[in-house]
Amino acid sequence: MRLRLPSPSRRQLIAGAVVVVLVTGLVGWAVTPKPKSFRTIDQLITVRTGPDDSAEVTLDTTLYLPKSASAADPVPAVLLAHGFGGTKQSVRGDAEQYADLGYAVLAWTAQGFGRSTGEIHVNSPDWEVKDAQRLIDWLAARPDIRKDGTDPRVAAVGGSYGGALSLLLAAQDTRVDAIVPMITWNDLVNVFLPGGVFKKQWAGRFFGASENPDDPQCGRFAKDICHAYLDIATTGRATPAAEALLRKSSPSQVLDKIKAPTLLVQGQIDTLFPLSEGDANARGIAANGTPVRVAWFTGGHDGGTGPQSEVDRLRQLTGQWLDHYLKGNGKAPASSFTYSRVAGLSAQGRGLVTAASSVDAYPGLDGSGTSVDLLGPAQPIANPPDGNPAPISSLPIAGLSSLLGAGGLSQEIPGQHADFVSAPLDAALDTAGAPRVRIRAASPTGEATLFVKLYDVPAKGTPSIPDGLIAPVHLTGLPKDIADAAPVTITLPAVVHRFEAGSRVRVTVATADSGYWSPPDPVVYSVAVDGAITLPAIAGTPIASADVIWRYVLAGLVAAIALGLAVVLVIARRRARRIDRSVTAEHVDTPLVVRGLRKEYKNFVAVSKVDFTVRRGQVVGLLGPNGAGKTTSLRVLMGLTRPSAGEIFVFGHRLLPGSPVLSRVGALVEGPGFLPHLTGAQNLELYWRATGRPAADAHFDEAYDIAGLGTAVHRRVRTYSHGMRQRLAIAQAMLGLPELLVLDEPTDGLDPPQIAEMRKVLRRYATGGRAVLVSSHLLAEVEQTCTDVVVMHKGEVVAAGPVEDIVGDSPSVQLDVSDVDAAEKVLQELTGVRAVAWSGGRGLVVDIDGTPRAEVVAALVRAGVGIDRVAPRRRLEDAFLSLVGGDTKASGERS
Repeated sequence: MRLRLPSPSRRQLIAGAVVVVLVTGLVGWAVTPKPKSFRTIDQLITVRTGPDDSAEVTLDTTLYLPKSASAADPVPAVLLAHGFGGTKQSVRGDAEQYADLGYAVLAWTAQGFGRSTGEIHVNSPDWEVKDAQRLIDWLAARPDIRKDGTDPRVAAVGGSYGGALSLLLAAQDTRVDAIVPMITWNDLVNVFLPGGVFKKQWAGRFFGASENPDDPQCGRFAKDICHAYLDIATTGRATPAAEALLRKSSPSQVLDKIKAPTLLVQGQIDTLFPLSEGDANARGIAANGTPVRVAWFTGGHDGGTGPQSEVDRLRQLTGQWLDHYLKGNGKAPASSFTYSRVAGLSAQGRGLVTAASSVDAYPGLDGSGTSVDLLGPAQPIANPPDGNPAPISSLPIAGLSSLLGAGGLSQEIPGQHADFVSAPLDAALDTAGAPRVRIRAASPTGEATLFVKLYDVPAKGTPSIPDGLIAPVHLTGLPKDIADAAPVTITLPAVVHRFEAGSRVRVTVATADSGYWSPPDPVVYSVAVDGAITLPAIAGTPIASADVIWRYVLAGLVAAIALGLAVVLVIARRRARRIDRSVTAEHVDTPLVVRGLRKEYKNFVAVSKVDFTVRRGQVVGLLGPNGAGKTTSLRVLMGLTRPSAGEIFVFGHRLLPGSPVLSRVGALVEGPGFLPHLTGAQNLELYWRATGRPAADAHFDEAYDIAGLGTAVHRRVRTYSHGMRQRLAIAQAMLGLPELLVLDEPTDGLDPPQIAEMRKVLRRYATGGRAVLVSSHLLAEVEQTCTDVVVMHKGEVVAAGPVEDIVGDSPSVQLDVSDVDAAEKVLQELTGVRAVAWSGGRGLVVDIDGTPRAEVVAALVRAGVGIDRVAPRRRLEDAFLSLVGGDTKASGERS
């Protein structure tokens, strides 16, 4: 079965391409009803298209039709468009959800992609938009589709590429009754040449998403689009003809024609289509009196869908919008504007969430705000040849910039930037909108390409660019002397961000950025900031969460827990007096050495023989099927149970329950446990007091940063989700910054962005001589996080060493084929093939499980499936399965 796209890590359709598609959760409903049955109709529909309707294009479509739909009971329809680089399969999950809710859903592969014919014209009104009109014609001819007269009741919904299509379609076809465009563009010239500077990396990702053996340079792009890209990429500038071509595919040219009620959803973490693109769409459509509602969310091309609370909020907004405008149910949704920022945890127990706010009407990006004075003299900055070297403010890969730190990647190059910094803030400062700053610049050439960046510089921690968003600007007519330079107002990308008390606001003006084109000739500019930066704010009303009312824990329970803790401490002290405190010199500088470890329970051997070593600077992954003995080994390592045989040395100290050397170890084994009536901070402080060590040694600030709960660290733990408890437990394990950190399934309950952040935390933690031992079943995360792995099976270590040594050769292959569906069917019926997974575009990953590659290729050729590429694909998962023999469950040894 082909893998679908229900999670952020699988929404990357083509490696690095612009991939954000309509994902399950963003276009769903507030309350999931009882599923209705539906049937699907796969059909190749040939349409007349092109400027004069003289061309024919065949579109690969699937109609998801509720079984209840009939001529007597017709249903409204949803045109569901995919993102750039995708196909109709990209939105299959969403289509099924809509069909369950009683909609006929028509999903199709846009021309130039997948099995559809034609070329990529980037949503040209003459091509892709006209294709969608022909699909509306096709729906109108069906008796089971609800109509107003002869016009079908239909909405157009899409994200990114599909979002722009919905806007352009509504402008071109008045039969569209409602649209929900998400994270999409207004003007492609502004998108790819913001401030007159070419956004080369994102443009390259777009252009690289198409393959065509017959035209390796242009792929499946139309020739005019291809040549415009090649010209811009070469010169860094767009000709008037290229700008006209881009604007032809831009909603900015036709917003005055959109009459369909519009719900605009724009991502706050989006360096491709920032909030300014959604703002321009909203203002242009509303100017006609068309109903418009705007929602910002903490996601986008760089940040996925955001936390669960964001998914829930957008579900509700989308559900209300389509329920009214398609089905005619309920009153018209309000035109209020909603936005959010990451703040902590969900009171409903759904993990890391946002603090959402609402105002009665969309205020735009240029609201009033606070002026913050910036200090710093005029400074010279050098432009490097061809913009190299350059700092990295973001990466043009869906979700990756956010996962890697949303601006934490940026390391400015000495001599190539100027900083202008405020005094520490007296109080927390919220900004929501587009900051503005006035700069002055001088250049010996009369022009300059500059990159203006807003930094949050915390009192403790690493400076970061909120959401990785920066303002490129090309200035002309500049004087040679900075004293003669006139101030120019720079509008930075809109952000929703909180600067905490004690933080500084910094504006950095740099000469290069890896994501953008830079002048090839070296030159030295002079720059200065004129006064202050204005940080706009929105006076929003917090959106109440559905808090669950809990009963307070009885005071007697607290006393009982405290008494039990005291008894445990007394017993531990008495037992500590009997502990062997001898030190083995050869292991004194090694965090962990395990030799011949064995643990028996009556007639059951949980761990038969385990040997491994964890050295300073390593992140060691402990892997194994369920029942392999991982958790038992960790319990022994933590002194929670005694081994039946073997030795464990922690920094040379022989380990026994209650060993003093355990004070140098932090651990999370078998899940977190906290007092529910206390806040997260109070739980950590109580735990640290129980250790008897000074509060100054705890490093609470670092722990709170690790927890990532924001202000929610001061809320009671009873409101925490499982994932938030897990994060708090990891922070507790790191209190005091122990030299050895042992974590059992630390990512349990965390969502993909949190898992990625944990990956960074663990790698950073192992620096400076510390070490980490982590048990996990998420093999892909172990592969990306760990330096070394120890693989256990049936109570024994079957492999240990660096990750790259364990991975070795590949039992999987990557196939690029001419027909994905046909190839998938052939491979699934082929004896010896264990699994087939779609990897995006025309790619399949096939676990051949020892079957000769030649046999796999021959089977496809016999079936008439063309093969463009065959390559080995080895992952840690492959190595793991080969080591444990494919077992998903291990049994212990009977004595």
